[in-house]
Amino acid sequence: MTVRDTVRQLTRLETARAHAEHVLGARTAKRVEMFGNGGLYVRAGTGAQFLAWLVDFIVYLTGFGVGVVALSLVDRAVALSDDAVAGVALSLFVAVPMLYGLCYGNGRALGAVLTGTQLVRSRDGGRVGVKACWAMLVRTLLLPGLCVALMVTAFLSGTSTAPGSLVRTCIDPTATRALHAAGIR
Repeated sequence: MTVRDTVRQLTRLETARAHAEHVLGARTAKRVEMFGNGGLYVRAGTGAQFLAWLVDFIVYLTGFGVGVVALSLVDRAVALSDDAVAGVALSLFVAVPMLYGLCYGNGRALGAVLTGTQLVRSRDGGRVGVKACWAMLVRTLLLPGLCVALMVTAFLSGTSTAPGSLVRTCIDPTATRALHAAGIR
């Protein structure tokens, strides 16, 4: 992508935000963003994203707790070895979010349904699809650790941005549909 293409996209995004302000309001128009393919969407609010993550994390903890209780009941009935119990308990850390991720292929796990958000691919706004299991694993296990690491890094270095790019993004599907219905694509 050349500098001219980048300037053209920024100008297009600024124009779209100005038009969206009349349709969606000033606060929502500020969240209008552009997919990698140039399509426009409305990014979900920070509060909605956090609440969706929190609900998904609570579902993960509940699933992990149910797995531990089931494991202890089996252990009492069959008397499993300590190594087997430890192995199964450790595998629950990964298995529970992966299984929960199976419900996440359309980007709408329980947290997203309750908050009215949807996780989509950043490049084109498409469904997360088969990588949903991985997305849920990252969301429930790696994200908390990453957030702590970024806060420590920001504190120590004095910066507030992280390098890299997002593969997925969280959208507000209702506002995005309203944006597209107004002819702003």
